[in-house]
Amino acid sequence: MLAVLANSWALLLGILLLLIGNGLQGTLLGVRGAIEGFDAATMSLVMSAYYLGFLAGSRYVSELILRVGHVRVFAALASLVSAAFILYGASPHPVYWVLLRLLVGFCFAGIYVVAESWLNQSASNETRGQALSLYMITQSAGIISAQAFLNLANPADYDLFILISVLVSISFLPILLSPSRAPVFHTARRMSLFQLYRISPLGCVGMMLLGGILSATFGMAAVFGTEKGLSVAEISVFVGAIYVGALVLQYPIGRISDHMDRRVLIITLTALGAVLTMAGVLSGQDIVVLTIVAFGIGGISNPLYSLLIAYTNDFLDHADMTAASGGLLFLNGLGAITGPLVIGWMMTAYGADAFFVFIAVLFALIALYGIWRSTRRAAPPVTATAPYAPVMPTASPVALEVAQEVAIERATAAENTTEDERESSKEDA
Repeated sequence: MLAVLANSWALLLGILLLLIGNGLQGTLLGVRGAIEGFDAATMSLVMSAYYLGFLAGSRYVSELILRVGHVRVFAALASLVSAAFILYGASPHPVYWVLLRLLVGFCFAGIYVVAESWLNQSASNETRGQALSLYMITQSAGIISAQAFLNLANPADYDLFILISVLVSISFLPILLSPSRAPVFHTARRMSLFQLYRISPLGCVGMMLLGGILSATFGMAAVFGTEKGLSVAEISVFVGAIYVGALVLQYPIGRISDHMDRRVLIITLTALGAVLTMAGVLSGQDIVVLTIVAFGIGGISNPLYSLLIAYTNDFLDHADMTAASGGLLFLNGLGAITGPLVIGWMMTAYGADAFFVFIAVLFALIALYGIWRSTRRAAPPVTATAPYAPVMPTASPVALEVAQEVAIERATAAENTTEDERESSKEDA
């Protein structure tokens, strides 16, 4: 791990600064929107636009990279993001914010592709798993620390918008000045959504519903805080707790999933998530209870992303895993676009607590669909399942593909070890 860190520290530093800027963006807009008098429905349009842009960027930025190369695409998108962050504060109007969020989402999809490609290029086949783990830790650390930055200045002023623009601008220096050569870009073959659904209905439905949960929590959590009357410091704690839960529970849930029926684990986690989230409705403005609920939501929803991918992989040949990941990412993106729109309408119509009701309903739907699928098909034996490969929902298709490749390598190594043990047993006999 230390060797990977020594080889990739410049890239990871750039990614850390990048995630601080992007992580602060969403929370800052949620708070500033309330100051400007935007209601929850209006802010839901703003928040949803990022996911629409990100989904479009994930699908089409590869064409730009193939046409002009990584470095030019990276520099162009970086400039647009830095400018957009400044314009947020200069033009606090919902129409402008929707357009800027759309642009920022598209740009970050491309930026993540380039940054993750560079990180993957700097790692060897033996260290890719460790590099992916460090990348996930860096992502989480950046987003968590971003929430503390919210308290450095008054959200009603211009200072924080300048700060996120500067952070993002600086983040590109260690990435572009890294001694690693520009990565070779390739596009993976795709699997149709119809094929993917036939292979794993629960994986597809669960991933789409989970997209709504993730975008609601990460896009609308700050809006919920302002609607609930929390202070800026309390909002930063509430939002930060979501990401802390995601970081802390990712690996324990992953280890458990490698030793039990993953469908049972998915049902258990989502049922628990539904009950825990409804407790938020009863919490009032108690920041301690709200923080615990936020920790639980993040701790369940983020590992669930990797868990649904691993569950889908249990029904796939190794050669099809990477192709399937693209379809799962697309389905998650569709759910992410609709999540803030629905929750914004609900919060406007029924109050701030509709935030928790919406998330609880989606958790419950995944659990119920999982129970129904249990009556339609038997789960694969635990010994035949693919290894769990953790990856953050904010990652681009590149990191998702790397995670799939790491899982394939682990599965192949496990199969070879088992085969060697069988051969050894025969020889001893």
